[in-house]
Amino acid sequence: MFENRIKSLNVKPINKKGSKIVYWMQRSIRGEYNHALEYAIQMSNDLKKDLLVVFGLDIAYSEANERSFYFLLESLRDVKRILEEKRIKFVVLDSSPITKKLINLSEDTACIITDRGYLKGLINMRNELAEKIEIRLIQVESDVVVPIEIASNKEEYSARTIRGKIHKLWDYYINKKFMNTNYEGTFLKDEKSDFNLENIDKIIDGLDIDKTVKKTSFSQGGETKANELLDLFISKKLDGYYEYKNFPELDYQSDLSPYLHFGNISPLLIIQKVLKSGKSTESIDGFIEELVIRRELAINFVYYNKGYDKFENMTYSWAYDTMKAHESDKREYVYSIAELEQAKTHDIYWNTAQNEMTITGKMHGYMRMYWAKKIIEWSLDYKEAYETIKYLNNKYFLDGRDENGYAGIAWCFGKHDRAWFQREIFGKLRYMNSNGLKSKFNIEEYVRKIKDLEWNKEEK
Repeated sequence: MFENRIKSLNVKPINKKGSKIVYWMQRSIRGEYNHALEYAIQMSNDLKKDLLVVFGLDIAYSEANERSFYFLLESLRDVKRILEEKRIKFVVLDSSPITKKLINLSEDTACIITDRGYLKGLINMRNELAEKIEIRLIQVESDVVVPIEIASNKEEYSARTIRGKIHKLWDYYINKKFMNTNYEGTFLKDEKSDFNLENIDKIIDGLDIDKTVKKTSFSQGGETKANELLDLFISKKLDGYYEYKNFPELDYQSDLSPYLHFGNISPLLIIQKVLKSGKSTESIDGFIEELVIRRELAINFVYYNKGYDKFENMTYSWAYDTMKAHESDKREYVYSIAELEQAKTHDIYWNTAQNEMTITGKMHGYMRMYWAKKIIEWSLDYKEAYETIKYLNNKYFLDGRDENGYAGIAWCFGKHDRAWFQREIFGKLRYMNSNGLKSKFNIEEYVRKIKDLEWNKEEK
């Protein structure tokens, strides 16, 4: 079950005199199908040590806002309940920084186990802790189907180049049965949390974060809700996914992206349930392409390309060359960030997509591509466009600030794509326009759908 998922981040000893095992949960906020948690339980039982699960709440991270914090805190409240049912203590600590708190905890700890993150900040935190503690830090990869370094040892060029590599390893990892070991230790009732998760509103009120981006009523955080959505998707939507997935006016998306972002659900669990569903083969294959191939390509991108979040490093030389050749092209429309944020452009379809994002915290994938492409067209230069897309993406989307987000933004600038025919402003970058929307689906119905959301919001 753990093949190629476990890595020691330092060469320090396991402290046999320590009274407990600590699982530092950060990327995988769930109590089931969590390889890191399962490994921690097994080690706890083997060493006859109690288990403490810790989450570090960073109240000062960039782009922190009410929307993302509500979802995160709901996720933490849910996993706390699930772990307590297993008699495992869960605490949330103020991470200022979390490494300091974990260093203090490590003095009476046998070893620390953590899940795996791929963004630079998450990697740096783990490396810093590994260096500063005197006990072993073990990382267990739990949020990909195929471990990232096993799938590929380099940055892949496109979905085409990684697809075969993943498919070659697919059966081996998919067919691995997930163990659920019962915890044999005691409940550490004396360990105290810095936050009372039973009163999320009070926590939010006390945080110095951006409260202009409000909690959305369209998504509730947590593993329980994630599993409900998965079951709904399989029973009601999966059969029609292949035919209707690119129709924003319809509702054939899984809506699982925020839950994958917060680690509320395992991609392995999703795939195993989908494969057993007996639904349309075309739809299953199409869904796997998005959930596994495209998602793990995005993780491959941020892991191997350390400039994934910088305009100067995120795409290919041909893309930079074509942008340079067209940097002086005349822009018919140029909008400020404020105008874009308030959906005040001449394009009703773009405004609709922007409103969907600000109201719900999500946007249909096809409209998300159109949305970003138009920002390129309406910005003074390409770097400004990149920064604007990244700003809005990370501020409003519940699944912002993650691997898919950064890869999706880079895709708009040629990453994981090919060169197209030359045109103004875009050069050889892929171009999208409103006529394309009209030809592919009922765009006017999509406008009406989001307009209803706007009216409902105003009534509330």
